[in-house]
Amino acid sequence: MTQSAQQEEVGGQFHLLGTRRFAPFFVTQFLGAFNDNLFKNALVVLLTFHATGWSTLSPGLLANLAAGIFMLPFFLFSATAGQLADKYDKALLARAVKLLEMLIMLVAALGFWLHSLVVLMGALFLLGMHSTLFGPVKYAILPQHLREDELIGGNAWIEAGTFVAILAGTLIGALLAGAVDAPAWIAVGGLLVAGAGYLASRQIPAAPAPVPNLAVNLNPLSETVRNLRLARNDRVIFIALIAISWFWLYGALFLAQFPAYARSVLSGSESTVTLLLATFTIGIGVGSMLCERLSGRHLEPGLVPLGAIGLTVFGLDFAWVTHELAEISASTAATGQALVQLLQTPAVWRALFDLLMLGGFGGLFIVPLYALMQLRSPVEQRARIVAANNILNAAFMVFGALSAAAALSAGLSLAGLFAIAALANALLAGVIHRLQPEYGAAMVRWLRRRAG
Repeated sequence: MTQSAQQEEVGGQFHLLGTRRFAPFFVTQFLGAFNDNLFKNALVVLLTFHATGWSTLSPGLLANLAAGIFMLPFFLFSATAGQLADKYDKALLARAVKLLEMLIMLVAALGFWLHSLVVLMGALFLLGMHSTLFGPVKYAILPQHLREDELIGGNAWIEAGTFVAILAGTLIGALLAGAVDAPAWIAVGGLLVAGAGYLASRQIPAAPAPVPNLAVNLNPLSETVRNLRLARNDRVIFIALIAISWFWLYGALFLAQFPAYARSVLSGSESTVTLLLATFTIGIGVGSMLCERLSGRHLEPGLVPLGAIGLTVFGLDFAWVTHELAEISASTAATGQALVQLLQTPAVWRALFDLLMLGGFGGLFIVPLYALMQLRSPVEQRARIVAANNILNAAFMVFGALSAAAALSAGLSLAGLFAIAALANALLAGVIHRLQPEYGAAMVRWLRRRAG
């Protein structure tokens, strides 16, 4: 073993942050996710706590509407994005996407200047399109630059980094949303972040196209069908894509409710939203980073059913404690409580623990599935299979956002929404186990090894 390999073995997944084949790409994708969430969450917080100045719609409905608008481009443009990532150098595509991001921030600035919710939602849609174009690059480039025994660590960094970016974007976005007299600073901040992302993207090493002669089909409908057929050619891959898409529906459903949860269940303020998101993010980060250690730096499908069990158990308990907290809030009629006051309630600590565990088991669930998708996909089709994954992600998440909005508008409580989601997670986990029993068998083998 060479000295470099020995250092990598000792450093585990952390050595990747010191390599040019991973670090610039990681920074680029981190800043992109940060910017998406800076704008999206700043807009949601602004509309949740100052809705009357922008719209007559309810804050809860606006939050779910924004989530749906952001995800819609993934369904519409992922097929085209997958073709582009198989046809062109992925490093060059990353730079082009960053330039597009800067232009979108100028559109957002115009929306704030005009005080137009329509223009702002249009900018949010365009940010979703920017992320759609980057999606196939994000996951298809990893197997080109990382060894097989580095993929779990690389995916762990990507997933952990994405949720840390969500947290940081929300935190900064909430601060900027607090400047109600000058909300255009949200767009200014986004423009600066996009520029930094472009500079980072210029350091990404070349990632040559696997199919440079690919004829791009500009019909999104027919190409979407073709991409889904490519994914269905391998049963293992397709089931993994369904599981990944369900996780994003499940996680996004919880995340989208945090502003309304903080206001109506906890009687808190904007800072309470950050606390909820920080707790969930820490869980995702810890769970993701544990994957490499628990899997021995190799793909371990046994972690998937373990993660699914945790997502159900702690999802149900979070629904239960949400019901208790809602009753406490209704009886006290408190509003705008400070964090110090909130943390004096034992049930709040239980809710935070549930969120921490939801994030942790979510990390165990999702990282092996992404690695499996990358390893099983043929090189010449990998970006299009990632695009198929994004299409399914979008279909699931848009359906989840619209269903949540409809259920809440019909009078369903947040506790009821979380309980239904957790029970659905248990049902889907059972279906996946029936279709792919290897996951359960792998979990039993993994548990026996750990016990021995």
